[in-house]
Amino acid sequence: MAKRLNNQSSVGDVLKQIIQVNKLQPGMDQIDVKEAWKNLMGNGVNHYTKNVVLKGSILYVELSSAVLREELSHGKSKIIAMINEELKRDLVKDVVLR
Repeated sequence: MAKRLNNQSSVGDVLKQIIQVNKLQPGMDQIDVKEAWKNLMGNGVNHYTKNVVLKGSILYVELSSAVLREELSHGKSKIIAMINEELKRDLVKDVVLR
């Protein structure tokens, strides 16, 4: 049975506890990474982005342009740093461009 919360808890604390108790963090990370990719890469890259999936600590990005895939492959470490900075935690360790 869930532990009863006192009336002094903030909404943010209650939501964090719900996420932790129900093991929802991987799903929340998936959403956060997709939003971070969309915000950081801009319309040009997003136009050619088919899918963004986080599996463990590896970010899989499916692109429809081979030229863009090649260009982005040269900046993988920068992409990882930008996404982790946007998320304010060290979540993504590697990026696989398909």
